[in-house]
Amino acid sequence: MRIALIGYGKMGKAIEEIALRRGHEIVLTIDQPNLHDFTKETLAKADAAIEFTSPHSAPANVRQCLQWGIPLVCGSTGWTDQLDEIKQLCTTTNGALIYSSNFSVGVNIFFEVNKKLAALMAPHSEYEVILEETHHTQKKDAPSGTAISLAEQVLERMPRKKQWVNELSDNPDDLEIISQRIDLAPGTHSVKYSCAIDTIEIIHTAHNRTGFATGAVLAAEFIKDKKGFFTMKEVLGL
Repeated sequence: MRIALIGYGKMGKAIEEIALRRGHEIVLTIDQPNLHDFTKETLAKADAAIEFTSPHSAPANVRQCLQWGIPLVCGSTGWTDQLDEIKQLCTTTNGALIYSSNFSVGVNIFFEVNKKLAALMAPHSEYEVILEETHHTQKKDAPSGTAISLAEQVLERMPRKKQWVNELSDNPDDLEIISQRIDLAPGTHSVKYSCAIDTIEIIHTAHNRTGFATGAVLAAEFIKDKKGFFTMKEVLGL
């Protein structure tokens, strides 16, 4: 298939490598030096576009692609406060969009494990839960989109926690997310339940960007010729 890349940084280049390896063609790359090429006519050459930019530019990019009828995979994080509006636009335009805070196959399986563990731990109030995430220093948002997804999954299944906070907290209603930024760290996420007796912890560690890039290409393959809003759960059949 023919793929357009909106955002051609480290992730865009990793996606390009995987896409070419899987027999696809990159017909367009958009980045800061050639933003003038971000037009309906140029994007029409592609069967689908993959967007990895920044929290500031992603919402406008997504809206424009939906209005132009371009099937889109978006992996930019830090803007989910606008996601409900984007879902509505996807319906209004009869568009096609896949959004995920993390496209890694392993992370999406980790999401399902997190949901199950949170449901099992919910009745056991003696356990305190905390999330930790570590990324490279160039990551623009904190907490990460993946950490927020994990936290929201816990909140949905653990009524005694009311909201997540990105700091240590003395409020028992708070679900703490601790963020660290360390050079050369692709991404580690953990969810830990502790009490005086024992600790239960699940961890996902990315060794490189290949998992994220592969998932993004799988999503592009999935969304070609489809209409509607999807997540990696549908792509992977979870």
